[in-house]
Amino acid sequence: MPSAKPQPPWVLAQRQVLGDAIRASREYANLTQDQVALQAGMDRSGLARIELGQRSPTTDTLIRIAAAIGITVSELVRIKG
Repeated sequence: MPSAKPQPPWVLAQRQVLGDAIRASREYANLTQDQVALQAGMDRSGLARIELGQRSPTTDTLIRIAAAIGITVSELVRIKG
């Protein structure tokens, strides 16, 4: 099975912008990574990798993260970049 093709730079840049938006929303809500991860049903290191732009979250994960922060998914993904 061939390995997955690397993502183009613009996709990686937008992934980072999304991660930054998640982190900013979490910090604005005065929540720690541990608190959000626990509420979202995931481990803190997974959330950290998403915030750093190292991992792409699934739609279900975005839904859980947004709910844990107390915002809607649409508020979470209104990203600039």
